Amino acid sequence: MAPVLIVEPDDGLDPVLDFIGSAHRTLRIKQFTFTDDDLVDAVIARSRAGVDVRVMLNAAKSGGERANDETYASLDEAGVSVAWSNPAFYVTHEKSMVADDHTALIATFNLCTKYFTRTRDFGVVTADPAQVAQVIEGFEADWGHHDWEPGVDTGLLWSNANSRNVMAQFMDTAAELLEVQHPKFVDTVILDRIVAAAARGAKVRVLCGGRHGISDSDVLDTFASLRTLHKFGVKVRKQRNFRAHAKLVIVDRQRALVGSMNIDRSAFDLRRELGVVLDDPAIVGRLRTVFKQDWKSGKRYDAPDPLDPVGHVEDDFPFDPELLHE
Repeated sequence: MAPVLIVEPDDGLDPVLDFIGSAHRTLRIKQFTFTDDDLVDAVIARSRAGVDVRVMLNAAKSGGERANDETYASLDEAGVSVAWSNPAFYVTHEKSMVADDHTALIATFNLCTKYFTRTRDFGVVTADPAQVAQVIEGFEADWGHHDWEPGVDTGLLWSNANSRNVMAQFMDTAAELLEVQHPKFVDTVILDRIVAAAARGAKVRVLCGGRHGISDSDVLDTFASLRTLHKFGVKVRKQRNFRAHAKLVIVDRQRALVGSMNIDRSAFDLRRELGVVLDDPAIVGRLRTVFKQDWKSGKRYDAPDPLDPVGHVEDDFPFDPELLHE
């Protein structure tokens, strides 16, 4: 089975509901934020249908907010096996599901209504046996609060294990074109890789979200990084058709990297994150089509001086305190 791409908000909730409904024996869910009522009901329905369902939820966001308490209580009351994520990680930002040990969904979106209606996001359904097995291994380790390191290279990125290295090496392969769609830029290793691609002659396009969703602690690095990219000839635009939440890198029109991790030191070093490298022509082709649409609808973005807060105010989208990029 070839991998399947989900594009949000274009594809809506149905592909995720279908994935949940495809589970007939087991369903594992690991999620940063899970609040959509239809999805909660779908999970409960699979449990009542006799499926062995286990749901792992992030306990608290980095700012202390506990978005999942109500969902935890609802699932527990319905008899679904639910647990808080592995305390070894500052935050569990992974967004994954595994149905019947045969298919895995790896996503950039949380299971909340806004990520199917207001943000640009992606999901990938893979049936690759090695990838599915490794997602299960990661789930079981975190469920049991065990130490775990991903073994053989399966094309998956894991934080806090190999994600920075894999993303950096992935960008290093760009010979002609590097396209990056990310909201945060808070890791100098990855910044160096983007600059290096431009320096060796590759065309580099960076699509960001500007100030929207960037915490006060991250805005200095993000603005400074975007300004640095400009100085090295990188084209930077701000997404305007949807809120920028996707985490996407495309190399030479042939390979793509999609995952939960922002370009952020803590995403690489402190949090549980999951991503996947893709080379399926149909999937990469659709990702490029979406990127080009978002790029065309965006506008040139000149990041303000990080030390001048007067210039930090942006009103493209209403402020959403629940949409701060982790």
